[in-house]
Amino acid sequence: MKSFTTFIFILLTTVSVFGQGNNATLKGVIKDSKGVPIDMIAIVLKEYPTLGTTTNAKGKYLLRIPAKKQLTVIFSSLGYKTFADSVYAKPDEIITKEIVMPAQNLELAEIVVREQRRNGASIISLDPKIVNSMSSASGGIEASLKTLPGVSSNNELSSQYTVRGGNFDENLVYVNDVEVYRPFLIRSGQQEGLSFINSDMVSTIDFSAGGFNARYGDKMSSVLDIKYRKPSDFRGSASISLLGASAHFEDVAAKGKLTHISGIRYKSNKYMLGSLDENGEYDPRFLDFQTYITYQFSEKFDVSFLGNVAKNEYNFIPEDRETTFGTWQNPLNTKIYFDGQEVDNYETYLGAITADYHPNVNLNLKFIASAYHAKEEETYDIQGQYFLNQLERNMASDEFGDSTLNLGVGTFINHARNRLRATVYSFSHKGAMNSDNHLVNWGIKFQHEEIEDKLNEWTYRDSAGYSIPYSDSQVMLYQSLNAQNRISSNRFTGYIQDSWNVPVSSGDLYVNGGVRFNYWDFNSELLISPRATLSYFPDWEKKMSFRLSAGMYHQSPFFKELKNSDGSINYDSKAQKSFQVVGGTDLIFTAWNRPFRFTSEAYYKHMSHLVPYQIDNVRIRYIGEQESKGYATGLDMKINGEFVSGLQSWASLSFLQTEENIIDDGHGFIPRPTDQWINFSMFFQDYLPGNPTYRMQLSGFYGARLPTGPPNGERYQDVFRMPPYRRIDLGFSKVFISPANPSNSAFFKHITDMWLSLEAFNILDINNTISYFWVSSIYGDQYAVPNYLTGRKINLKLTLKF
Repeated sequence: MKSFTTFIFILLTTVSVFGQGNNATLKGVIKDSKGVPIDMIAIVLKEYPTLGTTTNAKGKYLLRIPAKKQLTVIFSSLGYKTFADSVYAKPDEIITKEIVMPAQNLELAEIVVREQRRNGASIISLDPKIVNSMSSASGGIEASLKTLPGVSSNNELSSQYTVRGGNFDENLVYVNDVEVYRPFLIRSGQQEGLSFINSDMVSTIDFSAGGFNARYGDKMSSVLDIKYRKPSDFRGSASISLLGASAHFEDVAAKGKLTHISGIRYKSNKYMLGSLDENGEYDPRFLDFQTYITYQFSEKFDVSFLGNVAKNEYNFIPEDRETTFGTWQNPLNTKIYFDGQEVDNYETYLGAITADYHPNVNLNLKFIASAYHAKEEETYDIQGQYFLNQLERNMASDEFGDSTLNLGVGTFINHARNRLRATVYSFSHKGAMNSDNHLVNWGIKFQHEEIEDKLNEWTYRDSAGYSIPYSDSQVMLYQSLNAQNRISSNRFTGYIQDSWNVPVSSGDLYVNGGVRFNYWDFNSELLISPRATLSYFPDWEKKMSFRLSAGMYHQSPFFKELKNSDGSINYDSKAQKSFQVVGGTDLIFTAWNRPFRFTSEAYYKHMSHLVPYQIDNVRIRYIGEQESKGYATGLDMKINGEFVSGLQSWASLSFLQTEENIIDDGHGFIPRPTDQWINFSMFFQDYLPGNPTYRMQLSGFYGARLPTGPPNGERYQDVFRMPPYRRIDLGFSKVFISPANPSNSAFFKHITDMWLSLEAFNILDINNTISYFWVSSIYGDQYAVPNYLTGRKINLKLTLKF
């Protein structure tokens, strides 16, 4: 550990020292043809498109640029004529350029800004280029979401995340207006594999942690809205690393009428899982293929198809495990020897056809037909024999760290034969009509669901030769679940909303108001959910904005929420309901002559008809026979900007309290499973001064202690807190081929970009706890043995684009 940290320190110091004097400074003021300064003008280096900045409210800009290189600087903004200029700077030289940018189409620019303000509300937009540069064990879009305010995750192996006190099942995910679903039977991040979203194909990423408007669905926590790219020419990419490989290609045909973008991904966690305490033969294989095809029949009508096939396999033969835990006063060690194996299979298929008709620029009509099918199987028979020992803690003793006392021995057998089939068909219509002061959106959807599952799992445990629970007449199982369920149901949902500009004496005031309805024939429940948002942009010298959202967010059960603790279906289950209020501000300011944005949001959720649940790793066990009421309140803050000239970085800080009161249990309010009072995350980028081909990315996370409890315990017992989650991932990259540095080799003549990344996951090698395995001593005491997540791992990744 010490030598590795020293190596990183020396490397960072070397980068800093050798980079001095290789940079120059480009600064100036940009004005329009009337001499008025222009803000939010984008300044980008053509040779290094990831390096750039924007002008502040006074039209000023400052950008650190590589010295001794011929560069092309591009100045652009919607509504103004794009301007390009060449610069060549000596080391430490300061170049001043005052640019005049004539207006080109200010009316169009004003329309775009107005539309962004009308729809902005609490939506955060992420740059896909930045997302793809992040170093993460799980990878994908979700890795970037975990650095946003209000979003929390304590498992680097999983793409799942919680938002403002909700759980994994409370997050909406759309890809090209098609809702996608998370797996049903997944128990741990090791099994999860690939998420649905293919980051190579993404065009835009919009995310809201709450307060979203009526056009989004009926979930209580968040919405992630992904749009896949519509190609304009032939392109492709490929990457390979110790964790897997991916490739994508895109092209146009039929004189531009036909476009397609397709991607294939393969992932294996075998390398990462080798750092777990549990040794054995890990063989996880995750493979998926996606395609997005569009055909434009005319300027007013086009048809698209989105398809996905995914197959995840998880095979594991455990051998042994050794975990040291406890305190300095009472150090403990557990050794387990295993027999048996686990074989899991998860297959998903999705297809969606969209017809898009826009008779004029102010009217758009969309029709979507989709089908989703999931086939999941979870089978395992694993026997474990454990030894619980107390360790010598006297550092002066020759036996320091060795076992001094055996506290318990025992055996457990885990068995499962779980199978699930889910099929969802849907047909929907969405529309939008625009005018000078109003933007009206509407939609209606019919959805048919067929879900069938068979559960057969049990656990046997004994301690010192006696089965738990003990019986002198028969062998008792510690836990068992045997159920067979099948439901077939229909849902009808719809919404209408309007966004309009309200005339005020100063600034701009926008109102978004709408209402949703949801009817499910399984429980004959009709839900009405009104929602509204006010957004005010004052005409102040300081760029500030204010927003206030309020509304009803009712989540009708899908399938897992219907389950009782014994696996049976609760046919009386109703929707979980919440009333939410979100207030927020945005402030754009200048520091070090560079633009920054500070965002803050405070929120309160009043919730009723909740279904209590318990979390083990990423598996959610609902207790359908119980009902609770609760609340969640907190404050989210984020600052982002150019901490390093030309590169975007950010830091997020969140405070949260969420509790629930289970009706008639007599224990009052208790923490919900996602109650995490503080959460901090950050993403930081840097480059070697004077040579942007050497890059660094750092992601850091801290999450406060989450509540947990004993196995098979009641909810009110889940008040013990796990250790906090702490993790830093660090990545270095070297660009070999780029538009600024093309290859002279004939072999690489078609390669436009190529870089090599060295990634250090969990660089501090912290043992983060995800859950507990409980063992019993010979005295009948239970001990919680922590299940640690992955340790420090080094990954090498090669990426190229053509």
